Amino acid sequence: MAAVVRIHGWPRPVALLVETLLVAGCYYGAGRLGLLLQLVVEGAVVTPLWPPTGVAVACLLIRGPRCLPGIALGSLLVVMSLTTLRPTAVGIVAGNTAAPACAYVLLRAVGFRLDLSRLRDGLALVFLGALTAMVISSGVGVGVILSTGRLDTAHFWTVWLAWWAGDAMGVVIVTPLLLLLYRARLPPPTGRWREAVGLTLALCVLVPLVTRSSIGLMFLVFPLLIWAALRFELAGSMPCALLASVLVTITASTGSGSFGRLSPDQVMIKLQAFNGAIGLTALLLSSVITEQHNTRRSVERACQELVEALQHLSAGSGRRQPGQDGD
Repeated sequence: MAAVVRIHGWPRPVALLVETLLVAGCYYGAGRLGLLLQLVVEGAVVTPLWPPTGVAVACLLIRGPRCLPGIALGSLLVVMSLTTLRPTAVGIVAGNTAAPACAYVLLRAVGFRLDLSRLRDGLALVFLGALTAMVISSGVGVGVILSTGRLDTAHFWTVWLAWWAGDAMGVVIVTPLLLLLYRARLPPPTGRWREAVGLTLALCVLVPLVTRSSIGLMFLVFPLLIWAALRFELAGSMPCALLASVLVTITASTGSGSFGRLSPDQVMIKLQAFNGAIGLTALLLSSVITEQHNTRRSVERACQELVEALQHLSAGSGRRQPGQDGD
């Protein structure tokens, strides 16, 4: 993402070409990573977390509609890596391009801020950018598969729900991370690094243990997620949510632990419920905490300015006092 925003000084045609290729490369790379964690639902291959949607929405929010050709090209490359170029593939590419574009339009319409410093920004990203806009990509994609006869009509809604949830989770978890990286400036204090390492180690140890246990203990991840949000805001909660989602998805794809005795549909439902819960918790809780911190800083600045104004008035009154005594 950083490379995409550092080409301002180049000639415009060259800059647009390079930017398109960079966006396409980021989309394709995210797509290949997403395909490593896939499940089969009613004979259709779906991914519980589809990172390219998050990459596409982040690119559009940062660089604007000029990223659409790169998103379309990246989606085409991902589709061609799975199958040959057919009219159905073009339909899937169109849906994968239109959904992020719709998310961008909706978020811009409500005044979305890239720093996610308000609760309304987190709510907008979840309900407009993810849940609403991704209906397009899932509807078009599953509709194309249904038109080819490779999917039974009775399984349409099951596959659609899995596709839609995977695309939405990509926006909820990946987009805030990329926006955070785009705005990153200075690292946190050294003391926070030690706490961050401890939090990461605790998450890496706890998540595999609770997911591989036959007892439903995945709720134990949430205290760590709340810890990350309280202490590090988005910078801590979103990486933790992504790490937990990836580790749980790996466990679900291998059918081990608490996922072992479940059918494929049940695995997808349980996995998406967990991913959705941690994604919403991390994003919305962090947004609330960030908004409160910003409000407190504003009040402190206002108080400091008031104190300085009172000191200035007091100093002025003190300078006038001797003249008044002489009168």
